[in-house]
Amino acid sequence: MTPLAGFDSFTYEHLGLVSGFLLVCVVIVLIGRSHRGTDRELAFRRGFAIAIPCILIPLQIPQLLPGDFDAGKSLPLQLCDLAWIAAIYALWTRNPFATALVYFWGLTLTVQGIVTPSLGETFPDTRYFMFWSMHFLTVWAAVYLTFGLRVPVNWRTYRFAVAATAGWAVTVMVINELSGTNYGYLNEKPSSGSVLDLMGPWPVYVVVEVGILIGLWALMTWPWVRSAGRAGREPLGERRVETR
Repeated sequence: MTPLAGFDSFTYEHLGLVSGFLLVCVVIVLIGRSHRGTDRELAFRRGFAIAIPCILIPLQIPQLLPGDFDAGKSLPLQLCDLAWIAAIYALWTRNPFATALVYFWGLTLTVQGIVTPSLGETFPDTRYFMFWSMHFLTVWAAVYLTFGLRVPVNWRTYRFAVAATAGWAVTVMVINELSGTNYGYLNEKPSSGSVLDLMGPWPVYVVVEVGILIGLWALMTWPWVRSAGRAGREPLGERRVETR
């Protein structure tokens, strides 16, 4: 068991949360496959899109108020914060580029947060609900869109995701430098031990981390490209984005 400031990983509570999360993953994929291409898909998908901000925005507002605001933690500058915003747009429109962001960010970085949560608050703190809701909803959106509705990714959307992530990293590094924060651990390793300790000093560990992500995301793209080629489907980049 890994002790954290508040929430402990791999306890019965953590395992229970993860078990419920995985169960919903399976259910939501089956739902997506059952109504793919029907009017029920549109209603469910857009209802899902509306539900995300309705749940997360009220939970995030207290963190921005003077009594709870912490410049080092409260600002929505983490990729997980951007992932749920991308999920809303992807669910509403079926946009392949937004879907790719949710897929790559959600199934790597957000999943990492679920497996090894860095959470200083426990139940029933608002940040506790915000953390788990944000992470769960993002991944559920990712698996629903890709494995449920079969909105695939290709090399074009892969390159977009890599470029968007690089842009985020550069921007946040500048913000960190100017404000003395450390969002994304881009300017300094966490004070407690982490896997980043195995990747060398700054900025080497940032380069190594980016290289690992680029390679992992390429592996996550290849099966979709191969599947599309075998099925003779049109390139994803040429598909019409839904606007209705």
